[in-house]
Amino acid sequence: MAQNLSNILKSASIDLTPYEALYKHFHANPELSQQEKVTSQTLTAHLSQLNAFDEIHTNIGGFGLAGVLRNGPGKTILLRADMDALPVKELTNLPYASTVTMQDAVDGIEKPVMHACGHDMHITCLLAAAETLVRIQHAWSGTLIVLFQPDEERGGGAQAMVDDGLYLDDKIPIPDYVLGQHVMRLRAGSIGSRPGTIMAAADSLKITVFGRGGHGSLPHHTVDPALLAAHIVVRLQGIVSREIDPSDVAVVTVGSLQAGQTENIIADRAEIGLDFRTVKIETRQKIIAAVQRIVEAECLASGSPKPPIFKPTRRFPPTLNDKQVAAQLAGSFETHFGEDFDPDTPRTNVSEDFSTLATCKDIPSCFWFLGGIDPDLWDRVHSDQASSSSTEEIPGNHSALFAPVIQPTMRAGVDALCLGALTFLGK
Repeated sequence: MAQNLSNILKSASIDLTPYEALYKHFHANPELSQQEKVTSQTLTAHLSQLNAFDEIHTNIGGFGLAGVLRNGPGKTILLRADMDALPVKELTNLPYASTVTMQDAVDGIEKPVMHACGHDMHITCLLAAAETLVRIQHAWSGTLIVLFQPDEERGGGAQAMVDDGLYLDDKIPIPDYVLGQHVMRLRAGSIGSRPGTIMAAADSLKITVFGRGGHGSLPHHTVDPALLAAHIVVRLQGIVSREIDPSDVAVVTVGSLQAGQTENIIADRAEIGLDFRTVKIETRQKIIAAVQRIVEAECLASGSPKPPIFKPTRRFPPTLNDKQVAAQLAGSFETHFGEDFDPDTPRTNVSEDFSTLATCKDIPSCFWFLGGIDPDLWDRVHSDQASSSSTEEIPGNHSALFAPVIQPTMRAGVDALCLGALTFLGK
């Protein structure tokens, strides 16, 4: 069956030249989380031009949209892509590089904007996959849902779509399987997946600690929140190294530390931006308890006049691939991609909110990685054993230099989405 699906797909491959141009358009015109209005409108227009989808629902959970194509009896498959960009100034020097700035909906500050995580590739691949599947309707039976999700970078988009009645208000039928992909720092044209956990959970929070401000020349009259915060940052580094089982996976990162505005004034508060990644629920709880214990103890030791404030800012669930679904997809992917498919790709501490679209209704799901690094560059780095070059020197997701090579990334991404759907929609 897998060979048959691969043959069907190869015989139905569409010309991706228009989609390459569309990708460049999306890349040059990114929009921040919760502000993806024009991107959503463009996606809706292109989906409508296919003249095949029975329904196209827009403005779900913000600027999310979903198209539904009913093509006879069978399973219902949801293919998902995310659409938001990041507050990053692009440094790629590409001819289609972004020069866009936008006011961030979170803090109201004008910021440069860039598709530094490949979401522009995701939405383009899904549009092209939709056209491909429309053209070969004779080869499959069932219901196809293509879903374009906003606000993934802040971790709220999937839940917002669910809360807005994605499944409950007859916007779309409840799928039997939810599938998705993400472009990563892997060789372009390659696909990687694995059963079980493929992406870690992530939590972010702001911690505010309080001091007593005053003149920099009179520290004995103050409680210095900068010193207090510094002690906290150092102590936080011991959580993973001394409290987490070495065989487990966890990361604790202090991403920001702010105290005061000038050199000779001791401030009255400091703010710590914390991010941590876990795979196991019990490990997450252990880190939360450790952070709270350390912060409160350091505040007490420093004589802080007020208790600290803990404000969660983001929460990403772990991405768990259903073992049976992953196994079925592995058969299709291995037949089609051959050596370019890795069925046991390493788990990553990068996080996603994709699984919320499945876990909210206990739907089996599977997520895979799509390589986006120029094959020549990838091979050169991996073959040059004598130099100091390494994979880490290749710009990855969220870098101002992140630039997936358009091909063969796009072709592999389109094929993978189509194969994912066809694996469960075969007649």
